[in-house]
Amino acid sequence: MEAAGFLVKEIKFSTGFIIYIFLLQKGFTKMADRKIKLVLAKLGLDVHNRGVITVAKMLRDAGMEVIYLGNAMPKEILNIAIQEHVDVVGVSSLCGAHLTLGKDLLDDAETEGLKCSMVFIIGGIFSIEDGDKLKDIGFEGVYTAGATRDEIVNSVEELVSKKFGT
Repeated sequence: MEAAGFLVKEIKFSTGFIIYIFLLQKGFTKMADRKIKLVLAKLGLDVHNRGVITVAKMLRDAGMEVIYLGNAMPKEILNIAIQEHVDVVGVSSLCGAHLTLGKDLLDDAETEGLKCSMVFIIGGIFSIEDGDKLKDIGFEGVYTAGATRDEIVNSVEELVSKKFGT
C-alpha cells in the first residue's frame, strides 16, 4: 500500500488487532532534515529511573525528540514506538532483567518486522559479559554506567545514520 509518500505496512496480531506502519519513501524528508525521535523506557518493573531520565535530558538537549514511557514491558514499548514512528527504541535496566526482557523485546521486534526500521539500544548496570550478550542478541548500542554524554549522543547519531543511510 502507498499513502502520501509513505509505504504502508499492515501488521496483524493474533488478537485481531491491526496496526499500520508508515515507512518513508525515498525522495521525501530525509533524516538530516528532521530530529531523531526516540522512545525510552525502563524495562519491566525496574524502578531505578534516575539514569534513563538523565539520558533522556541529554538526548533532548542534543536536539533529539524524546518520549519517556517510564516502566513498560516489551510489547508496550513496541506499540508506542510504532504509534510514535520513532527511529530509536532505548531501554534501561538496573535490576537484572536485561537479558530476559531485552531478548523478549528484540524477539517481538523481529516478529513484527521492526528490526529493519528502528535502532535498538540498551543502557544500565550489567557486567561486560552481559553487555556482549546484549550485542549478540541484537542490541545495536549498549551503554554501561560511566558512558559520557558525548559517547551516548554520538553513538545514537551514528547508529541512526548507519541504519537509515543519512
